[in-house]
Amino acid sequence: MEGKLKGNYYEMTIAGCRRELPICPIDEHLDIAGFIMLGDVELTEKTAAELLRKCPEHDVVVTAETKGIPLCYEMARQGCRHYVVARKSVKAYMRNPISVDVKSITTDHMQKLFLSEEDEKQLRGKRVLIVDDVISTGESLAAMEKLVEMYGGNIVGRAAVLAEGDAKDRKDITYLEPLPLFQK
Repeated sequence: MEGKLKGNYYEMTIAGCRRELPICPIDEHLDIAGFIMLGDVELTEKTAAELLRKCPEHDVVVTAETKGIPLCYEMARQGCRHYVVARKSVKAYMRNPISVDVKSITTDHMQKLFLSEEDEKQLRGKRVLIVDDVISTGESLAAMEKLVEMYGGNIVGRAAVLAEGDAKDRKDITYLEPLPLFQK
């Protein structure tokens, strides 16, 4: 279902939930509609259920910190009961972490994503579903794929609530709704 631009918002329905997404500048040529699931329990529950109906069977769900965490947790809660979060920094409890670089459309600098040897135990030989709130350039998705592959996980699917811009044309992802980019 297509949305519509209403002033400084993009209004759309996602998994039966009508939401107004604020228009956010990325640079002098591009704006995006800001999609934030954090704190939206109804949207998180409904999108998780709808995505699970579309996704292949899996043993564990993986996402990157931060905005994909509620979706990842809820998909695991409703489904396979296991999830892993790639962290943006090394925490004291993480043993022998591995990392990859990532550049996201919503972040103005290069970041790293980390997994620890404890995560390897949950991923090695398992069917892994990678999820995120929005897939746009695919950079975060590619970084998570590298981490999962480094730990011997078998990626069986990639899913997001929204596919932004050209990501809507990708055949290797499952998503609920397209989200346009706004050229200035």
